[in-house]
Amino acid sequence: MAVIPRGVLMCRKLLFFLYFAEQIRAKMASGPPRDKFRGVWWVFFILGLGTLLPWNFFMTATVYFTGRLKESSNVTAMGAEPERSVLESKFNNVMTLCAMLPLLLFTCLNSFLHSRVPEHVRVAGSLASILAVFMLTAVLVKVSLDPVPFFAVTAVSVVVINSFGAVLQGSLFGMAGAFPAAYTAPIMSGQGLAGTFAAGAMICALASGSDVEDSSFGYFISACVVILGSLASYALLPKLEFFQFYHQKNGGHDDDDVTVRLSQPGSVEEKEKENQEKRSSGERHGISVLAVFKKIWLLAACVCATFTITIGVFPAVAADTKTTRSPGGAWDVYFAPVACFLLFNLSDWAGRSLSAFCTWPGPDSRLLPALVCSRVLLVPALMLCNVQPRLRLPVLLEYDGAFAFLVLLLAFSNGYLASLAMCFAPKRVLPEEAETAGSVMAFFLSLGLALGAALSFVFRALV
Repeated sequence: MAVIPRGVLMCRKLLFFLYFAEQIRAKMASGPPRDKFRGVWWVFFILGLGTLLPWNFFMTATVYFTGRLKESSNVTAMGAEPERSVLESKFNNVMTLCAMLPLLLFTCLNSFLHSRVPEHVRVAGSLASILAVFMLTAVLVKVSLDPVPFFAVTAVSVVVINSFGAVLQGSLFGMAGAFPAAYTAPIMSGQGLAGTFAAGAMICALASGSDVEDSSFGYFISACVVILGSLASYALLPKLEFFQFYHQKNGGHDDDDVTVRLSQPGSVEEKEKENQEKRSSGERHGISVLAVFKKIWLLAACVCATFTITIGVFPAVAADTKTTRSPGGAWDVYFAPVACFLLFNLSDWAGRSLSAFCTWPGPDSRLLPALVCSRVLLVPALMLCNVQPRLRLPVLLEYDGAFAFLVLLLAFSNGYLASLAMCFAPKRVLPEEAETAGSVMAFFLSLGLALGAALSFVFRALV
């Protein structure tokens, strides 16, 4: 048997070492991996859809909820228009406030949670909690309740879903801040589609001709299916190479990436120790939220003002607008779901989606805040439409087409301008400050929603 000289063996080992070293160097020099099939983009889109879908389902289903709040109990079909009770007339305003105040509070709380609670717990836990509330809402469709208890249960449900929705939204924007700017757009676009999906589901429920119980039950069950899909897509996210690259590059320290951790069992303790050192170092040399805010304050103000104006009139004012074309006819039943909710959400989605391809005006342009401020003119214009009942202002824009155009303008500008600001902000700061910038922007988004909800009482009372 031939004996291989020792020198040859050493040369082989050296060649193997050089080969593997070159492979590692080439991999490191090749830059970030490609987002195969735009997998991460689509997951962000689905998660964005799951963020606002719950609130949109509650907001769009005003026909069902106000029907349950009637003084009399003889509601047999969706779209009936009996005399309005006190609870029925205040439903949109109260529910908007119940939604936006918890959204603001928990978005602020999320700034503290993101450094103490793992990301996968915040995201998956929020989605699971929202799913549980929707399952309860679907069950309550079949349960007979008096108007006051039903109003209270609905208000509590709205508070719960928006509390968890705020944690989910802040976590997603913080996560997206670590990715290229284009990866904030799918979250915004998915949020825009959430309203379109809810409005479409409501129109299908109305068109089905079923009684209020069956159509509403199917309506809320469809929401449960979408939220389950969001949970499933989030479970897939840590397995995508593109996500792993940016998550680890930007100091992601959550233990949700089970695939990576199990594939390297020997380094788990060392990685955990390293992550703890990173966290403690971050606390010692912590990122100043105030310093980040000073860099993006104008963009934060734009987002806040955009949503303040939008929520101030939608849905509290817009949803009470009545058609002048055929009062009491078939179009009267579909007018609010189509001309108000569906048109608004389609236009909002179009605006959010356009921001992924067009970024005019740029982040340093003064035209962006000017366009945001100009939207305040839409408030009196919508108040002068055929909003009923009304006590003070005259009806100057009585045509359905004028109302539809104003809704389209309100929604498109909301989606486009808000998306631009949300995409620009994380790129105006240092890479390690991107997550903080995303959380700050999410907070000001929620602040705008809360301010708009408070102003909606004033705007509706002035009509």
